[in-house]
Amino acid sequence: GVQLVESGGGSVQPGGSLRLSCLASGFTYSNYCMGWFRQTPGKVREVVASVDTDGSAMYGDSVKGRFTVSRDNSKNTLYLQMNNVNVEDTAKYYCVAGRTFVDFWRGRGNYWGRGTQVTVSP
Repeated sequence: GVQLVESGGGSVQPGGSLRLSCLASGFTYSNYCMGWFRQTPGKVREVVASVDTDGSAMYGDSVKGRFTVSRDNSKNTLYLQMNNVNVEDTAKYYCVAGRTFVDFWRGRGNYWGRGTQVTVSP
């Protein structure tokens, strides 16, 4: 079956860095727009970033200039490099696969991981 398994979450201080990974299996990874959503209890789910099949990346406004999304199709792995984090980045981060870029950004991803928690605190 399809699996998206996130890793790399944890606790970090403001201004620090963290790198998330997502290992995909069970579908043709290279054919999907991949990316990250995040959610905090009581808040709306938010798009963090995406990287499409051609390698083009897009970011949510709140993370532009701080986060970098990338993919390695040879390893079926998606990454999110998080730099200069702040307390507002605290959330559960979900790896998502969308059949198209539009599907992804409209929150209609075909496959979702279980998430990895990121906590930013002094």
